[in-house]
Amino acid sequence: MAASHPTSASSSVAFIGGGNMASALIGGLLQAGHAPGAIQVVEPFEAQAERLRARFGVRVSAHAGPALAEAALVVWAVKPQLFREAAAPCAAHVARALQLSVMAGIRTDAVRAATGSDRIVRAMPNTPALVGRGMTGLFASTQVSAAERDDVARLLGPTGELLWVDEERQLDAVTALSGSGPAYVFYFIEAMVRAGVELGLSAEQARRLAVGTFSGAAALAAQSPEPPQVLRANVTSKGGTTHAAITTLEQRGVMDAFVAALHAAAQRAQELGDEFGA
Repeated sequence: MAASHPTSASSSVAFIGGGNMASALIGGLLQAGHAPGAIQVVEPFEAQAERLRARFGVRVSAHAGPALAEAALVVWAVKPQLFREAAAPCAAHVARALQLSVMAGIRTDAVRAATGSDRIVRAMPNTPALVGRGMTGLFASTQVSAAERDDVARLLGPTGELLWVDEERQLDAVTALSGSGPAYVFYFIEAMVRAGVELGLSAEQARRLAVGTFSGAAALAAQSPEPPQVLRANVTSKGGTTHAAITTLEQRGVMDAFVAALHAAAQRAQELGDEFGA
């Protein structure tokens, strides 16, 4: 049987979990012309279910049921620790669908065991996806066709940039860099705001300067062919203000500490995969 195209406007997509990431993806589907009636969500919390109905006009059920069998694509968007509980009532209905997981720490073997499907894509998005500026790492099992990979890319496209990896274990590194990465940026923004206030700015002035600087520097890094080391050197005149700041960071071992932090995040991602594995 030929593979269906789950992001075409006529096919059905089911979301297990209706939180922020699911909402971002549903919004993207609707903007791309997908029919609201072809989207269904299993969301047990009535307040969130009502928000989804009011905002998107999609079908929302508190419990899994036979209607899930309509879905060509099932998107798993529950908290990792709730996956097995959520999957149990769905398993009888979703085995023929392409499975897309946006859950951290749930490996393909666990999805396969819980759903009966070999066609699995794992996605590691990050929170800027909620404003269309996300960075998502993707891995597909060997049973996923090229057309189905394209379908997933179309679904996730409105959330931001996508990066496919060849080995599932690489998603631990993706988690450490981009999955957890927004928190690192917010951490540095927090430090810059604190310093700005200590130096006499208002909190709002410091926040605008910090956020604008991160946004602009990231845009420059994205557009420039130069590596970050060169871009940094370009604004670090010996004996100047930037040189004084970078020297202080180096003396305090900030780069080594930051690299160690990412290794810790990757290790924890691996541990979560072991914990939630089949």
